[in-house]
Amino acid sequence: MKLNLDTIIIFGQNIDKLKAFYVGILKLEVIEELQSEWLLIRAGFCNIGLHKVGEQFIDSNQDSFKFDKNTKIVFEIDEDIYDIREQLLASNISMKDVKSFDNYPFLICDGEDPEGNVFQLKQKKS
Repeated sequence: MKLNLDTIIIFGQNIDKLKAFYVGILKLEVIEELQSEWLLIRAGFCNIGLHKVGEQFIDSNQDSFKFDKNTKIVFEIDEDIYDIREQLLASNISMKDVKSFDNYPFLICDGEDPEGNVFQLKQKKS
C-alpha cells in the first residue's frame, strides 16, 4: 500500500480567526471556503482543512479556545527562518526559539496558531 498525504483537518472554534493566521499571515492559498464553517487551503503538496467544531464542543463562556494537541504541522521554508520568526512574533503569534540538532540538516522553530494548534517551520541549513 502506498499512501500520499492529501489533507490534514484541524478542528477549531473560530475559523475566521484561523483563516486570518493561515491565509493572512502565512499566505497560504484558499482552495474552497464555506464562510466561518470550513476552509481548505493549499500548503505545498498537502492541503489543510479548517473545520468548525460541533456546537457540543464550543464553550460560549470562554474567549479563547484550545484543544489538547498531539499533532504538529510542519512547513518547510526557503526564506530565513529567523526573519520569518520575527515577522510572526510581530503579528502576536506565539513562537519558540530557533533550534537544531547534531546531524540534522534543518533549523526548526515551533509556534502556535490562534487556537493553540502547533506548527513548525523548518529551513534547510546552508
